[in-house]
Amino acid sequence: MSESPVVTGPFTVTAPGRVNLIGEHTDYNDGFVLPMAIERHVMIDVRPRSDRVAVWRSDLPAGQSTAADGEVITLDLSRKLEPPAAGQRHWSDYPAGVIAGFQRLGWEIPGFEARVSATLPAGAGLSSSAALEVATATALETLCRRSMSPEDKALLCQQAEHEFAGVPCGIMDQFAVCLARAGHAQLLDCRSRQIRQIPLDIAASVLVFNSGVKHTLADGEYAKRRLECAAAADLLGVRSLRDVDAARFGERIALLPERQRCRARHVIAENIRVGEFVEALENRDWPTAGRKMVESHWSLSDDYQVSCPELDLIASIAASLPGVYGCRMTGGGFGGCAVALVAATSAVETGRALHNSYRETTGIDAEWFLTAAAHGPRVTAGSAA
Repeated sequence: MSESPVVTGPFTVTAPGRVNLIGEHTDYNDGFVLPMAIERHVMIDVRPRSDRVAVWRSDLPAGQSTAADGEVITLDLSRKLEPPAAGQRHWSDYPAGVIAGFQRLGWEIPGFEARVSATLPAGAGLSSSAALEVATATALETLCRRSMSPEDKALLCQQAEHEFAGVPCGIMDQFAVCLARAGHAQLLDCRSRQIRQIPLDIAASVLVFNSGVKHTLADGEYAKRRLECAAAADLLGVRSLRDVDAARFGERIALLPERQRCRARHVIAENIRVGEFVEALENRDWPTAGRKMVESHWSLSDDYQVSCPELDLIASIAASLPGVYGCRMTGGGFGGCAVALVAATSAVETGRALHNSYRETTGIDAEWFLTAAAHGPRVTAGSAA
């Protein structure tokens, strides 16, 4: 651990969301993912207090969280924070889980007031929870005038989500937020935790399109997919599906019941697609990169069964539009966002065309935006709290 910059007065922490370009539901199978941070973020304005109380206020718009605008949550930092009872989840569980992780490390956290706001939509598959966790952890480092490595911070935030939010997530989201580099996507090996930063060429733009269907990962479906993958790996006699190549899977596919077979088929093929997608990016081969995104989407829809009619519709409309190289759902699924790789010269027109066609079919006035790859969490002096 090292000392973090000394901030004696109010300060603001920002942490970005992320979009995953390819490599979905591979992280908890020890596989490969390619996320990037986006230019939408969670912001926490912080003021130190002289006591041992943390006072949290939410300025998140209605519909973006379980918080009422202006809701106040008070946490006693002199006591060990415990996970909430099952079925009693709340947005404040995310920062509370991070605080509990720092308490376990023996950090003495001083009192503070925190006001949370966001340009990042919640429930859209863009890692608003990881952004809130990482922003909280960065605020605590600043308050305590200490710091930990980005990798350790990401793992602490992941554990907070497991224990306090009830979501058994992999490491991708927290690593993507903590180790983001502007202008780059991150090729992350989720077993070794090694990262290779992949430069993104400005000739192709990243378009994020919100289906308007809010997803939730704590309703059991995410955990169910993890269990199904673990069962498939066990039947194949391996530690995880990362250890099965396509040839071996073809030889032993008969060992698996249909559901486990489908889940394994997606994960094994998706790991291969990540490598092919990265190679295409590095060669500026946009058609091949786009084709891998399309394959990924329909694998997630058909074999992994985590898409929804709205996301499938977005992928279908995008495939018919000029200037779209490829489009796929992104995030855990069951709603949320799609991500498309589009020609930069016509990116705005492409986004408008996709928006108009989707609205005509569904009646949903969906939000969409173009984004560059953003930097990780930052601290600035001064606060509006």
